[in-house]
Amino acid sequence: MTTIQLPQTMPTAEEVALARESGRALSAYLQMRAETQQIELFDDKGAAHPVRVPMSALRLLVDVLTEIGEGNAVSIIPVHAELTTQEAADVLNVSRPHLVKLLEGKEIPFHKTGTHRRVRYQDVIAYKERIDTERRKALDALAEQAQELGMGYE
Repeated sequence: MTTIQLPQTMPTAEEVALARESGRALSAYLQMRAETQQIELFDDKGAAHPVRVPMSALRLLVDVLTEIGEGNAVSIIPVHAELTTQEAADVLNVSRPHLVKLLEGKEIPFHKTGTHRRVRYQDVIAYKERIDTERRKALDALAEQAQELGMGYE
């Protein structure tokens, strides 16, 4: 089973600035049609070590650098990963007892490993997308109603 490690600290100002700079530099190479790119890493003695990187990984790296460049902490979770109830609650930004209610209410599929509940990351994200869509629809309906009633939203 994959262990999920959510970020514990926010990036420093220096990390944010460096991420912005390096993200911009790398993004120029995303337009290329090659399936791989070769990058060079330099050790502490200044010796270059070439590394071939798939373009999909380079795109992901640029996305990570973009987020860090905006001051956000980042974690990468494989879509097939199984989460503990606490990890799933953290992803949804809810309490663990609330998540357990969602699981027991069959809102999110889960299975048990011994006595412990496990939730697939992709099921947590599917639930999040579903409730986000429902919330957007409700907000749109409220905004439309406010406009019809002339409540100052013109």
